[in-house]
Amino acid sequence: MTANDKVLIFDTTLRDGEQAPGFSMDHDQKLRMARALSELGVDIIEAGFPAASKGDFRAVNDIARQTSGTTICGLARAVEGDIRATAEAVAPAAKKRIHTFIATSPIHREHKLNMDKATVLARAVEAVRMARSFVDDVEFSAEDALRTEPDFLIEVFSAVIEAGARTINIPDTVGYATPEDIYRLFSDLRLKVKGAENVVLSAHCHDDLGLAVANSLAAVRAGARQVECAMNGIGERAGNCATEEIIMALKTRADSYALGTDINTRKLYGVSKLLSGLTGHAVPRNKAIVGENAFAHESGIHQDGILKNVETYEIMKPEDIGVPKSQLVLGKHSGRHAFAERARALGHDLSPDQIDEAFTAFKTLADRKKVITNSDIEGLILGKEMGTQGPWHLKTLQVSTGSGDGALHMAAVHLVHDTGRAVREASMGNGPLDAAFKAIKRATKASAALADFSVRSIGAGADAQGWSDVRLVHDDVSVHGSGVDTDIVHAGAKAYLDALNRLIREAKPDPKTTAPASSARALSA
Repeated sequence: MTANDKVLIFDTTLRDGEQAPGFSMDHDQKLRMARALSELGVDIIEAGFPAASKGDFRAVNDIARQTSGTTICGLARAVEGDIRATAEAVAPAAKKRIHTFIATSPIHREHKLNMDKATVLARAVEAVRMARSFVDDVEFSAEDALRTEPDFLIEVFSAVIEAGARTINIPDTVGYATPEDIYRLFSDLRLKVKGAENVVLSAHCHDDLGLAVANSLAAVRAGARQVECAMNGIGERAGNCATEEIIMALKTRADSYALGTDINTRKLYGVSKLLSGLTGHAVPRNKAIVGENAFAHESGIHQDGILKNVETYEIMKPEDIGVPKSQLVLGKHSGRHAFAERARALGHDLSPDQIDEAFTAFKTLADRKKVITNSDIEGLILGKEMGTQGPWHLKTLQVSTGSGDGALHMAAVHLVHDTGRAVREASMGNGPLDAAFKAIKRATKASAALADFSVRSIGAGADAQGWSDVRLVHDDVSVHGSGVDTDIVHAGAKAYLDALNRLIREAKPDPKTTAPASSARALSA
């Protein structure tokens, strides 16, 4: 593909997506997600907002050092401290970008920035010049562009292109625009912005009116060659343009757009499932492309048509996004090779050692379940690393419960620390889960508060596994942990300990990859 035939995929799952309430990931989870996005083939990973916190700086810096094959980008306000922190964070990357922004709309200039047009323009230009002193690849965004006066947008974009910006992002920050608005504005900017022919125009659309993907496609039709998006559509408020949806829309409707991407679409399903597991938010069953019902047909008329010709009701092949075609049942008599093949079909490229570990867990599960489904295998693989990094490990859990007035709920835990120290504690609670959480908290002497807890079924049937998610908060740090088990109380305890371990690890980052807090001093206007 030539540059004019290709749409760059700028994935902001780890920045705009991760900052949405309830979707935060810890350091290890961000690294794992970044590797998955790189393997998916996204062109740019917006890894975070380095000046926001030491944790964000560390995550972006480690992603820049450990992720290859894609451009690593950090977000920075148009202030000196942000730009310097971002430059330092992305420095280790072979391909790096600084994405700087300032709000341009009247409502933002007056009520948020307290700046006039001249000051905003000067700040934008100086920010781009400073960013260019650190990296060649600079992106500039006009926050709330769709509510900005068109003439002022043209003036700002022309000036920042002259200052060295290579990508110009036109975000629909509040999700207010319609496809007609987007098409009209992008078409106008292409004609009137000086130097527009030498840069990439980018769309960043929010989904407040459910139009993020439609608006992004309208921008592409009007000449945008970069789309900013997030897996599963996560992001601020109602979310962003969904990465998997924009990619498959371009691929499926190549007859209309005649454009392509470098994405390995067969990995979309696996990356979607990974994000769901890392954040603890299940993908809605009716979600386009990656939802469980996306290729399900219950209506008799639909089933009859599918049996005769799949194209009667399916416009995409499930295997094109990585949904495994094989539905062969696995059980306790299945061999290592069959298990490895199924894991690979589900999008998990495991090393021989990882296959050995996962297969051992599979055999243990098979002794407790008659039938192992694809969902079971996904839960097993994603859940295999939960809690394994310690420092605390759950050796045993015993629970006693009852019903009726005066019933007692008790839990006893045996935990082992990485140092070899073993601790046994017991507690009573309002229920078996509450008792288990309290026993673990007492054993570890943790002070974290439980912010959220949920449990859902993996697969179907009375012997289905339970996937539990726990969110803990301490000192404004929020972490998410997960646990999988056929016993939902054990799944909950594993999730609680997984989250607790992540809190402990977040509190003790590697000093070699943690920069001092950056100054947010504004650039002189």
